[in-house]
Amino acid sequence: MNKAFVKESDDDEEDAPAGAPSLPPGTRNYMTRNGFERLRAELDQLVRVERPALVETVRWAASNGDRSENGDYIYGKKRLREIDRRVRFLVKRLETATVVTPSEQENTEQVFFGATVTVFDVSADTEQTYQIVGVDEANASEGRISWIAPLSRALLKAREGDVVRFASPAGVREIEVVEIRYE
Repeated sequence: MNKAFVKESDDDEEDAPAGAPSLPPGTRNYMTRNGFERLRAELDQLVRVERPALVETVRWAASNGDRSENGDYIYGKKRLREIDRRVRFLVKRLETATVVTPSEQENTEQVFFGATVTVFDVSADTEQTYQIVGVDEANASEGRISWIAPLSRALLKAREGDVVRFASPAGVREIEVVEIRYE
């Protein structure tokens, strides 16, 4: 077959779910131990539980005859493709992961990956706490921000008492580093 009609790519983004965070080219996939374990648990659940059960359902639906109007078969095959895509994505992310244990950080005076940082927003007069984590474990509503986010990049290498400026969607903000912890 002509290569023009074959999709051959090792690109990580090909299997990424819509809206999934992407890593900047040439960077490592830093991840905390908890984030790594969460992704590995999801992969294990998909491979050992969900996929085999779905394969059994599809097999049963296929044995019922006409597959063109069989909702169980059609939905099952579609869901199998989604699971396989997610499995490929998780395997690639886990293979390229560089696991960092925040509690083993030697230089606890500065903000690095894995730090839990309490900051005071000078303009909003509010205090917030963030943990700097990997792109796959970021969840702003839980206070976990990706190490490639503008706020994280501004905080990197800051020390307690430093005032940091960074560009946010609301404009330039100034925040003061109140506390740095590694847990």
